[in-house]
Amino acid sequence: MKDLPKISEAEWQVMKVLWDKSPLTANEIVDQLANNTEWNPRTIKTLLNRLMNKNALGIQQDGRVYWYYPLVSKEECARSERESLLKRVYNGALQPLLAAFLEEQKLSNEEIDELKQILEDKGKSK
Repeated sequence: MKDLPKISEAEWQVMKVLWDKSPLTANEIVDQLANNTEWNPRTIKTLLNRLMNKNALGIQQDGRVYWYYPLVSKEECARSERESLLKRVYNGALQPLLAAFLEEQKLSNEEIDELKQILEDKGKSK
C-alpha cells in the first residue's frame, strides 16, 4: 500500500466534501462546509493548502479559477486510519478491537446476522 498522508479531523471534513463531489472551487468548498461548521473561509483555505502539501489534494487552474480534487480515495484513507488505530491502541490484535466495539454498540438482529455472515464467509475463505 502506498504511503498515505496523515489527515487531521478538520482535514477529513474538507476531504469528505471533495470525495462526495469534485472538482470544486475553494468557494464551493467553503459554501459546503458553511452548512456544518462555523469555520472562517480563511481557515478552510488553510486546510486546502495543508492537504495539497500532504499530496492528498490536487489542483487544476482554469484561468483565475482553481479546482480542487482528491488524490487519495476515501477507502484508502479509511483503511489507513483503521490500521493505525489497530497498531496504536491494540498492538495489531484485531480480536480485542472487534470485541470492544461489539460490547459497546447496540446492534439490531439484522446487523448481528450480517456480522455472522461476514465471519462465516471469512472462515470459508481460508
